[in-house]
Amino acid sequence: MGMKQQKKQTHSHDHHGHSHHHADPDNHGRAFVIAIILNVIYVSVEFSYGFIANSTALMADAGHNLSDVLGLVLAWGAAILSRKAPSQRYTYGLRSTSILAALANAMILLLACGAISWEAILRFSQPPEVAGFTVTLVAAVGIVINGLSAWLFVKGSKQDLNIRGAYLHMMADAAVSLGVVVAGLAMMYTGWYWLDPVVSLLIVMIVTISTWGLLRDSLRLILAAVPEGIDVAAVENYLLQCTGVVDVHDLHIWGISTSEGALSAHLVIPQGYPGDAFMDDIICTLKERFSIQHSTLQMEQGTTLHTCTLHPDALDTQKQYRRAMLPHEIPGLLSP
Repeated sequence: MGMKQQKKQTHSHDHHGHSHHHADPDNHGRAFVIAIILNVIYVSVEFSYGFIANSTALMADAGHNLSDVLGLVLAWGAAILSRKAPSQRYTYGLRSTSILAALANAMILLLACGAISWEAILRFSQPPEVAGFTVTLVAAVGIVINGLSAWLFVKGSKQDLNIRGAYLHMMADAAVSLGVVVAGLAMMYTGWYWLDPVVSLLIVMIVTISTWGLLRDSLRLILAAVPEGIDVAAVENYLLQCTGVVDVHDLHIWGISTSEGALSAHLVIPQGYPGDAFMDDIICTLKERFSIQHSTLQMEQGTTLHTCTLHPDALDTQKQYRRAMLPHEIPGLLSP
């Protein structure tokens, strides 16, 4: 967008910073394909042996793993859609589909937990005999499968909430499988078959705890909250320290995907527009230091009062200022 400083204008609106060089998110395509194939095979085997061994813990873990397969498919689809180029209707592209996928993953997991809990509670009244050796063997294979699947997403889980959802699911599955192994061994040597529903409830507890953070963070992103890891005060202090900037207002930071942040702000620079190189340096710093990939900055000289339109008293403040400063210059401006 072209920049031009209007020296004779009382109010200067210089827009800059529409940086469209977004980070191209890694779609982790190979990792998703491998993890999905491995887990589909394992879910089929685990549920079959759980039915044969009469183990709710094994069937519960299979149900949970099935929900994770659906979650992986959602996450993979969102990773692909998030790379779609912006259009006239979707000016940010479809990056926010990754947020929807993260939220859907969390909700699927919580629904699965409810079903597992109900079945486990029903089994407490009359615990059936369980084939402990079969349970132990199948769950041990699950540790290997889920551990390998989690390893595929380790790198991306640090920067992308969508990938983190897939990673947490696989890690939770590995932990759950370990719990099933312990229960299977215990039932083999003690005959305490009530351990099967107990382990099922422990599975639910572990999964719920690991899912809560994913649900919270995805809901925050949908509500345009500041993404996790971005310090608003630090961003504002940086902007205030830039040469010539005397004030910062209308500062907004939100997430346009599970791995990309956006910012808009008004910078008050009495000396006027400082030049493209100055603005490019600010945008670059916001991207590298604060992980804000898309910045929109408006220049002002501070010759008129500006109040964020989202503030409840914004309209009254503007009217009062106009009455004090420009009572005769703009006829009809103050009329309701």
